[in-house]
Amino acid sequence: MKTTKASHVLTDPTSPISKSRLGVHSSAMPCTQSGTSFSSTVLTVPKKKPPKLDDVRCNGWLESMKSSSPPHKKTVKDPFAEVSSEDGESTYQSWQLKFPSALSCFEKIRESAGDKKIVLFLDYDGTLSPIVDDPDRAFMSSNMRSAVKNAAKHFQTAIISGRRRDMVYDLVGITELYYAGSHGMDIRYPLRDTAADKEFCLFQPAGEYLPMIEEVFRTLVNLTKDINGAKVENHKFCASVHYRNVDEKSWGTVAQIVHDVLKDYPRLRLTHGRKVLEVRPAIDWNKGKAVEFLLKSMNLGKSEDVLPIYLGDDRTDEDAFKVLRQGNRGYGILVSSIPKESAASFSLKDPEEVKEFLKRLVMWKEESMQQSM
Repeated sequence: MKTTKASHVLTDPTSPISKSRLGVHSSAMPCTQSGTSFSSTVLTVPKKKPPKLDDVRCNGWLESMKSSSPPHKKTVKDPFAEVSSEDGESTYQSWQLKFPSALSCFEKIRESAGDKKIVLFLDYDGTLSPIVDDPDRAFMSSNMRSAVKNAAKHFQTAIISGRRRDMVYDLVGITELYYAGSHGMDIRYPLRDTAADKEFCLFQPAGEYLPMIEEVFRTLVNLTKDINGAKVENHKFCASVHYRNVDEKSWGTVAQIVHDVLKDYPRLRLTHGRKVLEVRPAIDWNKGKAVEFLLKSMNLGKSEDVLPIYLGDDRTDEDAFKVLRQGNRGYGILVSSIPKESAASFSLKDPEEVKEFLKRLVMWKEESMQQSM
C-alpha cells in the first residue's frame, strides 16, 4: 500500500496579504510538515494585565459560546445555536415537523434512492461516538464499528472529521473507508485500486499553513495552561481550544486569548464548534468542499444516479448539508437530541439511532440483492 502526496494547493484569493506573521512570503512556505524551520516565538500574557474582554463581547463571541451551550436560551442571532428546550419532549417533537426522523422517514429515503448509488459521509464525534468531557476518550462502540464496516461493504463510505486524519483513522480502524481530517483539509483517497495493489493519494489544500498552525498551537497551549479545564489540540490543519470543562466564568478569558493570538495571524480565521474554538487557515475550504472533492475522486461528481447522505452533529457539518440540499442533490441528517436550526433534511437523536439507520441501509441493500438474484 503506497501513499502519494498530491500537488494540489489552494490559496486564499480574498486575502491581500502576501506575507505571514513570520515574515516569509506565502509562496516560499513549505507544503509538508518537515519544511523550512520557522520562528518558535511564543506570546505571553502579562500576569498583572489579564486580557480585556471588550473584543469578544463586542463581536458576540462570548454570547455565542453561552447560547450554544444548554440550558441557556438563544440570545444572539446564531443559525446553529441550540434552541431552549424548556418544554421538553414536546419541543423536540415540534422541531421534528421541520426535521423529521430519518428512521421514521426511512421508506421515503429508500424510495428517493431507488436504483441510485448511495454514498455515505459520516462525522465522528457526536455521530459515531458520544460526546464526552475528554475528547481522548471519545470511542465508538464495537457494535457501531460493525455497523459502519457492514455499511462500507455495500456503499462507498467516508469519514469527515475535525480531528487529525491519522487520529480518526486509529479511532475507527476500518481500512475500507475514505478518511478526511481537519474538516476536510487532509484527505486520503485511493488513486488506484486493483486486486494486486492499492495506491493512495493525499489532498491537502492548506499544506502551506502547517508551520503557522503548529506555532499557534504551541502559543495557545502556553497561554491557556493556567486555565483549569482548558485543552488545546493540534489537528494538523487546525488548532482546537476546548472549553467544555472550563468554568463558565472563564469562557470570556479563553475566547479573548484566542482572539488576541489571531490578531498576529491575519491568514488564519476562527470558527466555533460544540464547546470548542477552532483556528483554521482562511481559505475557501470546508466539509462541503470535501464532500464535492470526494465525490469527484469516486468519479461520481456529476452523476444524477448518485444519492449522497451526510450524517453529522456539529455546525461544521452545515456546509456539507448545504451542498447536498442545493438542487436536491442528497440528504443531510443532523444528529441532535436538542432542537437546532440546520440545513439538514432529516434528524437522528444520537449515535444509537445512527447505528440503527446504518443497519437499515444494509438490510435494505441485502434484501435488494437477494431479490435481483
